[in-house]
Amino acid sequence: MSTQLEVKPPKAHVEDLETVVIRFAGDSGDGMQLTGSQFADTTAILGNDLVTLPDFPAEIRAPAGTLPGVSGYQISFSSQDIRTPGDAPGVLVAMNPAALKTNLADLEDGGILIVDTDAFTQQNLNKAGYKSNPLKDQSLAGYRLFEIPLTTLTLRAIGETTLGTRQATRCKNFFALGLVFWLYERPVEHTEKWIQDKFRNNAEVARANMAALLAGYNYAETTEIFTTHYRVTKAKLAPGTYRKITGNEATAIGFVTAAMLAKRPLFYGSYPITPASDILHELSRYKNFPIKTFQAEDEISAIGAAIGASYGGSLGLTGTSGPGVALKSEAIGLAVMTELPLVIINVQRGGPSTGLPTKTEQADLLQAVFGRNSECPVAVLAPATPAECFTLAIEAIRIATRYMTPVFFLSDGYLANGAEPWCIPDLKDLPQIEVKFYADKATFQPYRRDPKTLARPWAIPGTPGLEHRVGGLEKEDVTGNVSYDPINHEKMVHLRAEKIAGIANDIPDLEVFGPGEGKVLVLGWGSTHGSITTAVEKLQRAGASVSSAHLRYLNPFPRNLGEVLRRFERVLIPELNLGQLRLMIRARYLVDAIGLNKIQGKPFKVSEIVGKIEELL
Repeated sequence: MSTQLEVKPPKAHVEDLETVVIRFAGDSGDGMQLTGSQFADTTAILGNDLVTLPDFPAEIRAPAGTLPGVSGYQISFSSQDIRTPGDAPGVLVAMNPAALKTNLADLEDGGILIVDTDAFTQQNLNKAGYKSNPLKDQSLAGYRLFEIPLTTLTLRAIGETTLGTRQATRCKNFFALGLVFWLYERPVEHTEKWIQDKFRNNAEVARANMAALLAGYNYAETTEIFTTHYRVTKAKLAPGTYRKITGNEATAIGFVTAAMLAKRPLFYGSYPITPASDILHELSRYKNFPIKTFQAEDEISAIGAAIGASYGGSLGLTGTSGPGVALKSEAIGLAVMTELPLVIINVQRGGPSTGLPTKTEQADLLQAVFGRNSECPVAVLAPATPAECFTLAIEAIRIATRYMTPVFFLSDGYLANGAEPWCIPDLKDLPQIEVKFYADKATFQPYRRDPKTLARPWAIPGTPGLEHRVGGLEKEDVTGNVSYDPINHEKMVHLRAEKIAGIANDIPDLEVFGPGEGKVLVLGWGSTHGSITTAVEKLQRAGASVSSAHLRYLNPFPRNLGEVLRRFERVLIPELNLGQLRLMIRARYLVDAIGLNKIQGKPFKVSEIVGKIEELL
């Protein structure tokens, strides 16, 4: 008589890592954005620092299995402070051949490659342009390849449900998520709760996704395919309550907060456009606050309604991307002429024309500063990180109401869709926004200016004794009457320009990261902040004479910008355009700034900026 002993797989070795970069990639119908965001949410709960980079296809639904239809989500998470989603993923989860082909070049040498072998059919290989199967021709020998039949295993795991094959196959992203959860010691409980909440009205779908998630986790646990766990310990972040937040979410919450600080209702007029649409979606959820959202029939009516709201005493806000700003430009001029507070959100994307709707770019700076007829000055702000979209939204409202002027809020696709931990601020630490409506009918004149700010009074229409007209025709100084006098016109042009220039007295000086003088200053704006700061910090540790400074205020510039520039032998300006800030810096300060320019719809890699700095040094 023989006794059969239970054989258990050996316990996996645990390896501690400081930083991990993972990219999930698959067809646009494979749920890669959902997979990545669930991994990011769980990672945030565990206390790691993180930065994400979603990558959407431009087509709403490209043909399945084709290169244009590949969707990706990259996340970098760490036990240390990080600022970028990582130059190269150390792990790539590729759900089909197209995802492999479009992303493999970014995977670091020796990186982990997880593929769904079921998707590597001859038909899919042909769609992706492969002449031979990369799983069999040794072309992947430089990576740690894990070939897993994700589709087959998913169908087997949820076989007891009543879902059809097509619908059941869509659960394979949760199988892959469970597998990677195990690999990096992430718990499944948060995603289990999300599934229950999301599909509470469809029990079978919830059951199937839950089964796939647990099957993926248990597959990694019970098979010997993975011999190592990877552990990334909790980051040492400043004390506080944190949440994961995207730039668009932070923008929406920031403007809601600004409305509450100013004690004024907020009106958001917008026309749906990628990548700004999420701001409309987010703001529409705050119906219990004095927030009104209006989806207009076009860009012109959206900004027209926002200007009307400002005229009526509300906080007028409109949002779009570069093509929408082109349509709004005449109405922005109207807001400049009427001197009403208005904020224009521009979530920049690749262009021109329709361009690259889902890819990031910084090419609307000159459009924001100069892109209107005649002398038409506005204030321009640009957040540097997703979380900073919150504070800059409040600042935009503060400036707009204090100076009675339109303000541009320049975000971009990378900030809008990317996410990071955000420390929720204490209300007492937020700036106060004081809004005063003119009330003295004995002294009221529509264009009598505050001597400090040069702002004209804000008077609510219909207030007895404060009746007045506004419009696009030139105004007479003080009275606001229509005027064609040439001397008055020149005076009013100067006054409007001086008002915007005077904002420089009301904003912080530019801070320098590193020594205040030296060989190279790297000057940036917007979403290049993370890559620039990380590159400069790396070279500073190696003893290089390099510092950085980052502009949040682009019109007007901080008062000390010229002084900062003069302290360095050379100035490098990395931009996701052909050199728009560089053009402005050269013209204003006569500094022979050097450009590092990238127009690929992707953010800078740290290595790209490091290489250029080393070249200058």
